[in-house]
Amino acid sequence: MLPMDLLVNRELSWLEFNKRCLSEALREDVPLFERLKFAAIYFSNLDEFFMVRVGSLTDQSIMDPDKLDDKTGWNAAQQVQHMLEMIHSFEPMTEEMYQSLLTEFKQNGIDFIHFKKISKMDEMIAQKYFNEEIKPLLSPQIVDRHHPFPFLRNKEKYVVSCHITKNGGERFGIIPIGHLPDYFVIHFDGRAKVLFTCDIIEHYLEQLFTKQKIIERVTIRVTRNADIAVDEALLDYDMDFRGVMQELLKKRRRLSAVRLQMSGKSEKIQKYLCEHLEVGKLAVFIQKIPLDFAFGFSLPGKVQKNDMALFYPERRPQLPVAYQNNTPIRQLAEEEILLAYPFHSYSPFLNMLYEAAEDPEVVSIRISLYRLAGHSKVVSALCYAADRGKDVLCMLELRARFDEQSNIDYSAILEQAGCRVIYGLSDYKVHAKLCVITRKDADGNVSYTTQIGTGNYNEKTSEQYTDLCFITNEDAVGRDATKIFNNLAIGETTEQTESLWVAPHCYRTHVLELLDREIAIQKNGGHGYVAIKVNSFNDVGIMEKMVEASQAGVEIHLYIRGICCLRPGVKGYTDHITIRALLGRYLEHSRIFVFGEGERQRIFIGSGDLLNRNTQRRVEIFAEPKSEAIRKQLLYILETLEMDNCQSWLMQPDGSYTRIACREGERPLNSQMKLFDAFTRDAAERPNPRGSATARSEKVEIQQTMELLRTKEQVGEPVPAKQGLFKRLFRRLFGK
Repeated sequence: MLPMDLLVNRELSWLEFNKRCLSEALREDVPLFERLKFAAIYFSNLDEFFMVRVGSLTDQSIMDPDKLDDKTGWNAAQQVQHMLEMIHSFEPMTEEMYQSLLTEFKQNGIDFIHFKKISKMDEMIAQKYFNEEIKPLLSPQIVDRHHPFPFLRNKEKYVVSCHITKNGGERFGIIPIGHLPDYFVIHFDGRAKVLFTCDIIEHYLEQLFTKQKIIERVTIRVTRNADIAVDEALLDYDMDFRGVMQELLKKRRRLSAVRLQMSGKSEKIQKYLCEHLEVGKLAVFIQKIPLDFAFGFSLPGKVQKNDMALFYPERRPQLPVAYQNNTPIRQLAEEEILLAYPFHSYSPFLNMLYEAAEDPEVVSIRISLYRLAGHSKVVSALCYAADRGKDVLCMLELRARFDEQSNIDYSAILEQAGCRVIYGLSDYKVHAKLCVITRKDADGNVSYTTQIGTGNYNEKTSEQYTDLCFITNEDAVGRDATKIFNNLAIGETTEQTESLWVAPHCYRTHVLELLDREIAIQKNGGHGYVAIKVNSFNDVGIMEKMVEASQAGVEIHLYIRGICCLRPGVKGYTDHITIRALLGRYLEHSRIFVFGEGERQRIFIGSGDLLNRNTQRRVEIFAEPKSEAIRKQLLYILETLEMDNCQSWLMQPDGSYTRIACREGERPLNSQMKLFDAFTRDAAERPNPRGSATARSEKVEIQQTMELLRTKEQVGEPVPAKQGLFKRLFRRLFGK
């Protein structure tokens, strides 16, 4: 057992990661709108943290109060307390960030209107918007013994007021505003003025409660527990897995509250809401800044500021020269292929699917899907392949958190297109990124093209996350991939393979074996070496083995973006371990494992982190590239991360992080930009979107969207943002 002071609590480590996101919003060398986006990411991450981690531990504190964290020995209630205290400690930093943004916005002709200091002209504008755009859509409600307390929806804002009645009593008013725009932008006299809807309503509240005396008013926002698991009891009913998930999504909407945000102090309103929501005092956050920063994602397009200095310089994914001659992927893959996103275009992978659809020798396409784009070109390609008579098997994981409804919709679309859809295993999420295309020639010879990735089949995030796409024609890899899909189709996990690592049975064991190998080499006078890049790390068994390796003298370099529960540089335990976290323009997402040096060196890439859930409770896939050129590229990625002095943080022995600063006289090195240059040096601009694969897919996209509309209509559900896409595609084809 490792001593407790060598380990960091999982939740607090994640909060340290989110604090690093907030730090990016404070950097003066980051363009203004990018700073605003980092602020939005920080608060969006925090929402999910409350819904999932705080929610699950709150439940655990009730259902299993004596269960202890294996890193710190804290029970669930203690963990929640430490988490909430840490989040509260970030509040001065969030206020500093917001004030810094407001100052820079003002310098760039963008004014955020505050009603405590408002000019007569701005007051006239606000009054006009209230009367014409807001007031007709409001439904004020009084809550007293005759009017029950309403259900407050997750992450929606409400204006709440406390009123004095004629006999001196109190009652409360609640106005839902979640159906209204968060803010309005008015362009006036060469400046953009931003007015938050909740501020306007608070300011003109007396015009809604004309005969009542209002003594307190605030805007509030409630965050609810969203950590739902598949209820085994539901599986006993005559209901398919898709139906089970639909029922659970309905249940999620009404789970208990875990956080209450308020725009100002109001003891009466706070006490009243805490009683009704059953929220403790520590879970109440009184904020001097907006309760929700989602506006940070959309504001740049609304203020109409085209100054490119407010954004990162444009970087477009490039198409490797090898693809310029329209050479089929199956031929290129004879030497193995590595695509590095977001530096490379996603179109080669899409082209591979369309090539397979039109190749008469292709028998089947099998693919595992986890998170898809809002209107997925991958799904369009798979539908096209099924329409061309290919056997298309889609392993679609319906339990991808917060993408459940999207995946349910896509499962219906894929089935209607003729694809076979399976939903994975009841005990394990399928998080693998695996696609195998099987061919059979006229002589009966079977061959494969297999793709293993570190990121989702999502063309949108491929331009935002750093990920790797490995394609090979190696028969052993193809046989393993086929075996994995066959096992998934009959509800079984894969325990033995020829080439691939497959969690939950043959991923963790291989990592431990290779760590043991490096320990043995170090003890026998050699130089043990390990370098691992993952997003998160909390598997105690692997941490114990790494401590053993460090004590033996093995050199270990870890590149971990988010959660890391092991402290580096602790004398006598982790002296030979360094841990770097990189946070920049793109979200670091690729996973790379390097064991050893020279001829014995082995390098793997794949889909899983070193979290307990990845090593023990999910299906993950890892491949070992054989191409010397690809191996050099993977090593170059890690070497470049090691040299970064612009976006890197170094984890300290106490678990805190220190930014690695560029020393005086030292040349700045931003690893993401250096890698972008390196991977696109021999590349060309990605092809015109009217190119063959895209043009071919547009018809499929139209058909897919129409099927979605029909599916939604049949069950009486509204169609979400895909309606807008349908209109855009319609205009593109018909010019209307």
